[in-house]
Amino acid sequence: MNAERSIDIVIVGAGFAGMYALYKMRRLGFDVQVYEAGGGVGGTWYWNRYPGARCDVNSLEYSYQFSDDLQQEWNWSEKYSSQPEILDYANHVADRFDLRDSIQFNTRIASLQFDESSKLWLGETEQGEYFFAHYCIMATGCLSKHNIPDFKGLENYSGELLHTGQWPHGEVNFSGKSVGIIGTGSSAIQSIPIIAQQARKLTVFQRTASFSIPAHNAAMDKAYEREIKANYAAFREQNAQRYAALNNKPNPASALEMSESDRETIYEQRWLEGGLPFLASFNDLGINATANATAADFVHRKIKQIVTDPKVAAMLCPETVMGCKRLCVDTNYYATFNQDNVELVDVNASAIESITKTGLKTTNTEYKFDSLILATGFDAMTGALLSIDIKGPSNQTLKDHWRDGPTNFLGLSINGFPNLFMITGPGSPSVLANMIVAIEQHVDFIADLLVSMRGANQMRVEASLEAELSWVKTVNRIADQTLYPRGCKSWYSGSNIPGKPRVFMPYLGYPSYVDKCNKIAAEGYRGFDFA
Repeated sequence: MNAERSIDIVIVGAGFAGMYALYKMRRLGFDVQVYEAGGGVGGTWYWNRYPGARCDVNSLEYSYQFSDDLQQEWNWSEKYSSQPEILDYANHVADRFDLRDSIQFNTRIASLQFDESSKLWLGETEQGEYFFAHYCIMATGCLSKHNIPDFKGLENYSGELLHTGQWPHGEVNFSGKSVGIIGTGSSAIQSIPIIAQQARKLTVFQRTASFSIPAHNAAMDKAYEREIKANYAAFREQNAQRYAALNNKPNPASALEMSESDRETIYEQRWLEGGLPFLASFNDLGINATANATAADFVHRKIKQIVTDPKVAAMLCPETVMGCKRLCVDTNYYATFNQDNVELVDVNASAIESITKTGLKTTNTEYKFDSLILATGFDAMTGALLSIDIKGPSNQTLKDHWRDGPTNFLGLSINGFPNLFMITGPGSPSVLANMIVAIEQHVDFIADLLVSMRGANQMRVEASLEAELSWVKTVNRIADQTLYPRGCKSWYSGSNIPGKPRVFMPYLGYPSYVDKCNKIAAEGYRGFDFA
C-alpha cells in the first residue's frame, strides 16, 4: 500500500496542544503535518459552544507563555474568558505564527499502524488518505470524546437533540420552549442559568450533585493586567511551583488546626473571591476526610442559604468528597433553581427508563420537551486515543494494551508503541493542572528528546516495560495518599463509562512531575529504550 505522503512528524489534533507542537517542531526543522477532525483550530473550544461555556482558570494564566510578544500584545476582556474569546485567541495564534498551512482540517484519523519494514507509522484518514510518519504526536485532548449514554429509545426522539460537547455552530434559541437537560456537571452548571432565562420550562435531571463555587467573573482589571505583564516570566515561574500550576494562593495551614470561627472566616473570604482557589483554602482538604468535610459543610450551608426550597437545596448538596469530582465554577447556578420555570429531578429516586418520541419517561413521570440536551460529559483521558485503531509493531492494539487501564511512562510514551507520544495523557498532571502550562511542558520535553535523538542518530524510542510498570505504581501511590480515588465515582477514574477500567488517571502534583521529567532527561532519558 503506497502512502500519499512521508512526513517527519504527524500531529493529531489542532487544539492548544497540537498548535504549540506544530510551532515548536517546525522551528526545530522537522517536516510536520497536523490532522484535525474539526473545521478550525481550538480543540475543546471549537466544539464546546454551549451557552455559558467559559474557562475556569484566570485568563492571564490560561494562555501560552512560549512567546512574550504574544503575551504582551493579547488583551483579555474578562477575568474568566468565554468560549468565543478563547476561540478568537486560538485563531489569532494560528494566524500570527502561520500555522494553518500545516493543518488539514475536517480530517479524522481512522488508524495508525507501525510498519516493521519501513520502521514508520502508516496512517489512514476516514477519507481514505494514507501517509507515512516517523513520529506521531497525539494531541487529541483529555476531554474531546463526548459521551452519549445508552439511553433506551434515544433514536426515537423527534425534537431538537443536543450535546454540550458537540454544540451547533449557529445560534440555538430556547425562547418559549420546554427544555430538558440530563446531567449536572461543569457544562450543565455553566449552561443551565442561561437556558433558564430563555426557556418556558427547564427540567434538570441530576444523578450526582456537583460542588460549585461562584466565579464572581468581571471585566479584566487593567491595573492587575499591567502588573502581571510587567513581570510575566516571574508570575509564570511562581505558578509553576504550585500544586496545579495555578495562582490559587495556597494556604499552608490545616483546616483542623483552626478554630471554627477562624476557619469560617477563611472559607467566607475564599467564597467571596470565587473560583477554583476555594479548594486551596487549607492544605489538608485533599488528604484528610475530616478537614474536607468542613469545606463541604460550608458549601452545603451556602446552597441552603441560596435555594429557597429546602427539598431542592438538599438535592443540590453533594454527598461526595469535595474535589474528588471536578470542582465547578458558576454564575448564579444555585439561584437558578429558585425560578418558577426550573424543576430539578433526582434520577436516583425517579430513574430515566427511556427516551420517547416527545421527551423522556422516568419511573414516575413522562415528560415532553421541545429540546433535549445531553450534558453527559466525556470519555475522558483515553477515549479519543482509543477511538483510533492504533497498532504497534507486534500488531497489538492500544485497546488491548490498555485493557486493564492506561499504562504508560510519564503520560508521554507507551511500551510497544515506538515513536508515538501523547500530550497530557493519562499518567500526567493534565486535567488537574493548568492545561496550557502542562501542554507546553510536555511538548518541550518531547522536542528536547527528538533533538537529542537526532544528534545521536537514534531513530526509534519507546518507554521500557520496566519504566512503564514503575510509573503506573508511582501515579497510583501518590493518588492513594489522597481522597481523590476513593472519595467518589468520577471521570478521573473512568467511572462514567460502562465497562471502562476503574483507574485514577491523572498524576497529582505538577511541580513534582516536572522535577521527575527533568531528572529523567538529565540522566540521558532514563526509562526510554532507543534504537
